Amino acid sequence: MAAGATVHTFTVQLADVDRGVYDELALRVARHPSETDAFMMTRVLAYCLEYEEGIAFSDGISATDQPAVLVRDLTGALRAWIEVGSPDATRLHSGSLQADRVALYTLRDPAKLVPAYAGKRIHRADEVLVHGFEPGFLDAAADAVTRRNEMTLSITERRVYLELNGTTATSEIVTERLG
Repeated sequence: MAAGATVHTFTVQLADVDRGVYDELALRVARHPSETDAFMMTRVLAYCLEYEEGIAFSDGISATDQPAVLVRDLTGALRAWIEVGSPDATRLHSGSLQADRVALYTLRDPAKLVPAYAGKRIHRADEVLVHGFEPGFLDAAADAVTRRNEMTLSITERRVYLELNGTTATSEIVTERLG
């Protein structure tokens, strides 16, 4: 954990009807002082939306050779490289070479972010999915964050229903392909 990081805990009731994933998660998330609550919430949402056996948060901004979230199989092989924000094309290219699957969760409109990667060298760019949320959704979630968080997250028909510490918000999961 980075020096000066603030640890947030999330007790999450996850019901992802689209994927048939139902679980209770206990997450400890270190928020670096330079990280906004909206960015941290995007990391938490990416973790939940990608949740499967072997998923983990990386070591954070100090781990320059790792994504924000990753999935390893039982042998330790990297299965999924999950970025948050708007990383440079080199990181997405590297992740696509190392993992079977790459996803990017952005705080921006994916349709506006995807053109920034046009013409850049990204291995299997046509397989990289860029996910985002409707305007205001991440802001509402970020405003509800405390050090200890109770969260219910339901996903059905690509729509997210979030209840965080008594605040509710909903959004479509907006998805674009890089290639």
